Amino acid sequence: MAHSSDPLFRVHHALRIKGFATVEHIAALAGLDEDTVSTHLEAIRSAGLSQFREARGLWQLTPVGREAHPAALEADASQPGFRDGIAKPYPGFLKLNEQFKALCGDWQLRDGAPNDHSNTAYDAAVIDRLKTLNVSAQQVTAEFGEVAERFAGYGPRLDSCTHQVLDGAQKMFTGVMCGSYHDVWMELHEDLILTQGIDRHAEGSF
Repeated sequence: MAHSSDPLFRVHHALRIKGFATVEHIAALAGLDEDTVSTHLEAIRSAGLSQFREARGLWQLTPVGREAHPAALEADASQPGFRDGIAKPYPGFLKLNEQFKALCGDWQLRDGAPNDHSNTAYDAAVIDRLKTLNVSAQQVTAEFGEVAERFAGYGPRLDSCTHQVLDGAQKMFTGVMCGSYHDVWMELHEDLILTQGIDRHAEGSF
């Protein structure tokens, strides 16, 4: 049975991954409804772990919240078989990560210049590769989700982004802070790095 993380931890963890985030984005990452997220955000704000930037509608962890995160993560990930279960499919994710980085580069550049997306045949070929990569991504995220429920939402979110790109929403490929495929992929990677206690620089995966 997949491990079920405490909702309060899921909100804390989502903020650690995102850095700055709206309630909507925290809810998507944590796999919780917005009312539940808002309740827990207020709880961790009362504990001095988070703060709300009202002008931009963004939440973030305080320094105290960041310092408290490793212990909270350890309590969540110390369940028997948890880290071993995540580590098993992780090499497959890293292979996909290299493919995805190349794919993003090809989407953003064409013939060494910024891609203006005027060449529909070129874009269609890149999108076809995204569709292929997403099939593999669904498989590996499902394996992570079998270990811990908090990983189960990444696959559907990536799939949703793929369909939006297919429907013509170009920003949902590599857009920033819009819930794009790239955004969700980076969240997943950061989650895996944090959960396993991996030094990203030592691993050399970005």
